[in-house]
Amino acid sequence: MTEGPVGRMLFRLTLPMTFGIYSFMAFNFVDAVYIGRLGTLQLAAISFTFPVALVVGSLGQGLGVGASAVISRAIGEGDESNVRRLTTDTLILAFLGALLFASLGLVTIDPLFRLLGAGDDVLPFIRQYMVLWYIGVPFVIIPMVGNNAIRATGDTRTPAMIMIMSAVANAVLDPFFIFGIWIFPEMGITGAALASLIARAASLFIGLWVISHRERLLTLARPPLDIVVASWRQILYIGLPAAGANALTPLSLAFFTGMVAVYGPAAVAALGAGGRVAGLAMGVFMAICSVLTPFIGQNLGAGKAHRARAAIVRAQRFSLIWGLILFALLALFARNVAMLFATDPAVIDLIVRLLYIIPASYGAFGVMMVSTAAMNAYRRPIHASVLNAVRLFVLLVPLVIAGSLLFGLEGIFLAAAAAEIVTGALAFVVLRRITSRDAAEHSEVIQQEA
Repeated sequence: MTEGPVGRMLFRLTLPMTFGIYSFMAFNFVDAVYIGRLGTLQLAAISFTFPVALVVGSLGQGLGVGASAVISRAIGEGDESNVRRLTTDTLILAFLGALLFASLGLVTIDPLFRLLGAGDDVLPFIRQYMVLWYIGVPFVIIPMVGNNAIRATGDTRTPAMIMIMSAVANAVLDPFFIFGIWIFPEMGITGAALASLIARAASLFIGLWVISHRERLLTLARPPLDIVVASWRQILYIGLPAAGANALTPLSLAFFTGMVAVYGPAAVAALGAGGRVAGLAMGVFMAICSVLTPFIGQNLGAGKAHRARAAIVRAQRFSLIWGLILFALLALFARNVAMLFATDPAVIDLIVRLLYIIPASYGAFGVMMVSTAAMNAYRRPIHASVLNAVRLFVLLVPLVIAGSLLFGLEGIFLAAAAAEIVTGALAFVVLRRITSRDAAEHSEVIQQEA
């Protein structure tokens, strides 16, 4: 990642990750489609599990971001021994974290999901699903971290292929295990959990083979405990704030949904459709972020900060352009898009109103995403976390409340868009200061050495 045209390399690295991320999104969608055929209670059960899945995803993403940032910088520095040490210690940390989470989850299924509102009619189905799901938590977290380690080397095709293969395997296995096709027993919702476990286990073993045999990023040397702890400290310094920032997303979504719910089921249905559209749009931004962190890390480690800054400029520019294109297309075809999600004219009208407003902030949201990814690469995770907290507590909550009081439902949509635009602008300014300060410090070091 430290040689060649910056823009062309970012495009080449981002393209396969885009396909990988969209396939990962399809993973849960396919589960929901098949489980929905079992009945309302089963579908409700899987819906109750989403908050737990988001927490596990936040933990995995946080550790993955930390791993990507520190490993890529070590690669840029050319320290192969430290690269192997960091990769090995990161995977050990991921395994221990997953084991702890799974153990706590298995003994708290009933009280946790009762706290989330599950009744006696849904709880048996939740148990059937979550026992296997918790057993498979290491197969969720470790591949996420491992894929980030592979991306840190500059290889985005392999992680993308692993994500795609896992999603395809899950989609193929689901009907066999759920409905009992061919020689397989009918397992219902438990079958969905088993299919996911097998698909994710396969991704784990493939990823470990790539890391250990092809990339040779693992070491069997036994270091002193303080060396391992030092590795964990580097990873968690970035990973914990990143995980906390990711965990704010479901919190903001819950608040936003609660505010919209005041206006009735049709408004909530419209919000759900808007969320699916936003998810499709965000996949591209997520792909850019997954590439940007290791790209910046390698170039900073190699002393090529100018390439890191050039990558940030291109990523932010692309985010704005992509956001504007999406806004224009969705505004132009708003009614056509709405009719894909609803047949009720009232719901369609609400979706159209939403698509005229919220997509205007997509570009700014993309700028915020790539900027916070860059901050993690620059080892400024607290800045990224504070920005996410400001977005939720300082901007989104008061603006949405005020918008609702002043302009009703459209006021909520306008307030949400305004919050994202302001946050994007803040992220741009904060990151510009971070990169300028880093450049000044680097220049001062060179002068002192001279």
